[in-house]
Amino acid sequence: MNSIPTPAAAGVQRELVLRVMPMPADANANGDIFGGWIMAQVDIAGSILPARLSRGRVTTVAVNEFIFKQPVSIGDLLSFYATVTRVGRTSITVHVEVMAERDPENLHVVKVTEANLTYVAIDNDGKPRPITT
Repeated sequence: MNSIPTPAAAGVQRELVLRVMPMPADANANGDIFGGWIMAQVDIAGSILPARLSRGRVTTVAVNEFIFKQPVSIGDLLSFYATVTRVGRTSITVHVEVMAERDPENLHVVKVTEANLTYVAIDNDGKPRPITT
C-alpha cells in the first residue's frame, strides 16, 4: 500500500484515482456525454487525494478552472489522474486530467478534460479543520 504523500512531495505526484465508462444514460441528444456528468466525475476524482492527505472528510469549495478539450462519447474509457498542487492550512488544491481511451484496436488516448479544484478539510460538524499529515 502506498504511503500518504507529504505536502512537499504531493505536488509532484500524478496518480490514477478513478476509471469509468460513460453509459447511454449519461449522453445528451447528440450522443455526447453531458458536461455535468463529467464535472461530477472530476469532483469525485479530485477529492480522493485530499481526503487521503487530510486523513478525513473534505468538501469542494471552488472549481478554479474547468476546460473541456474534446467531447466524450459512449464507450470511451475515462481515466482520471490527480495531482496535488497546493496544500494550505485547511485546504488542498488539485489538478485533474481526464484521458479517454478510444478505438480499443488501436488504443487511441486523448486528453478530454482538465480542471483545478480546491477542497477544504472539515470536521464532523462541517467546520474547517487543520490538515495534519
